[in-house]
Amino acid sequence: MRTRADIECWLTDMDGVLVHENRPIPGAAELLEQWRDTGTPFLVLTNNSIFTPRDLSARLRASGLVVPEEAIWTSALATADFLKSQTPGGTAFVIGEAGLTTALHEAGFIMTETDPDYVVVGETRNYSFEAITKAIRFIGAGARFIATNPDATGPSTDGVLPATGAISALITKATGMEPYVVGKPNPMMFRSALNRIGAHSENTGMIGDRMDTDVVAGIEAGLHTVLVLTGISDQTEIRRYPFRPDEVLDSVADLLASEPIEAEEPDIL
Repeated sequence: MRTRADIECWLTDMDGVLVHENRPIPGAAELLEQWRDTGTPFLVLTNNSIFTPRDLSARLRASGLVVPEEAIWTSALATADFLKSQTPGGTAFVIGEAGLTTALHEAGFIMTETDPDYVVVGETRNYSFEAITKAIRFIGAGARFIATNPDATGPSTDGVLPATGAISALITKATGMEPYVVGKPNPMMFRSALNRIGAHSENTGMIGDRMDTDVVAGIEAGLHTVLVLTGISDQTEIRRYPFRPDEVLDSVADLLASEPIEAEEPDIL
């Protein structure tokens, strides 16, 4: 049976695992330093498609966390990687920010408002009625519908914000077409991340703070799953699901310890 001692590579979520509202979570800086010092391959994953890896690397550094841009894998990069494999040199109408458009450009895609192969919806703070209307009409005319991630809301200092999933739902309601979602919890995002660092599922672990995205996708991708309690999920939340992570930790600081902590079993009613 696989244990943490078998893990040679790591994937980790960012928000709720390494940082919380731009503040580093205790133990995160030390864990990243340990991985760098030991040459452990790792990627920081995020469903946020607004920012490029360079942007995110700079934001993390401002929080005291050193993560090179090549060690960051976003839903935008995973989406671009998927579309390149499906339609090399294809065209897309994009609702999104620089993180998504840059990734698609680098994957060889052309942004267009004339008969696109795909409509791609990602995170943005500048959704417009005009752009959504165009997306609906392109999909009605046969363009394939892609979303970077399913998150209906996102956090901000003032409260929740509508996110990619909410806008995708609006387009689905108008067209009757569901998007293909590339980001978590689709395990495809993890598989593309594994390919990025040349890792194999048998010796790779996934650290996350959400049962409904990080853990379930990690399980489906065949990874060793670690849930930390510094983000969304707690022990009560864990009991709601029919699956379990391999480990439940208070925070990533516990990964610096030598012995793994087993997931707590729920009470049987």
